[in-house]
Amino acid sequence: MPTAAQPLHTPILQMRGISKRFGAVQALENVNLEVYAGEVVGLVGDNGAGKSTLIKCISGIYQIDDGQIHFEGKPVTMHGPKDAAQLGIRTVYQDLALCDNLDVVGNLFLGREQTHRYLPRVAEPLDETEMEKRAITILGDLSVTLPSVRALIASLSGGQRQSVAIARAVMWNSKLVILDEPTAALGVAQTRQVLELIKRLRSQGLPVIVISHNLADVFEVADRIVVLRLGRNNGNFERKNTTSEQIVAAITGAEFGVEVAA
Repeated sequence: MPTAAQPLHTPILQMRGISKRFGAVQALENVNLEVYAGEVVGLVGDNGAGKSTLIKCISGIYQIDDGQIHFEGKPVTMHGPKDAAQLGIRTVYQDLALCDNLDVVGNLFLGREQTHRYLPRVAEPLDETEMEKRAITILGDLSVTLPSVRALIASLSGGQRQSVAIARAVMWNSKLVILDEPTAALGVAQTRQVLELIKRLRSQGLPVIVISHNLADVFEVADRIVVLRLGRNNGNFERKNTTSEQIVAAITGAEFGVEVAA
């Protein structure tokens, strides 16, 4: 099985021997995954390969049955999404979980609103000015272009909505960002906007896991490509030394002149 040359430093996320069962269904079996700072890892596989189950284990939605998870070099046990969030793991799912009736600022600060503490628990009006300033700063740092931070989410394009969801994920002490099908159903221009944003996250040293069925997008942004097949590892490829035919072979189990694990 092709294996990427790994840096010598400690990975941000290291998963060893991860298994997860749902009744009689073995969704994951002895899966390994490593992600390093400033690295984009493409996680690919056919439907039912175990991608969604694996990211939900990372996000704390599912608890693993077997295996070990290390984060920043330390063993961790996640009993729920709050544990993952406290570690700095943020996941942007395909539905984005944005509120169409709120503006950009409202979505970025939803559940984390800043207030004027005139009389704690009695009079704490929202500090709209400070939240707007920080929203502009965060979006500016990520080079995200929007009509206005006061524009309603419902009025934004698909690419702009995705960018807001990613910005929300990275602005709260994030150490690892997981993007689930970030370019699904987007047009060419909107896809380009999201891919450039992923590259900017990498340039800022933030590790990113990208789950996608679009191999062209994965090849553009990923440093490594990890393939799952039938709930198991089936390839760990350096993108720069890999062809799309090799990835397809690993996904399907077909032979294209490369060694593919069973």
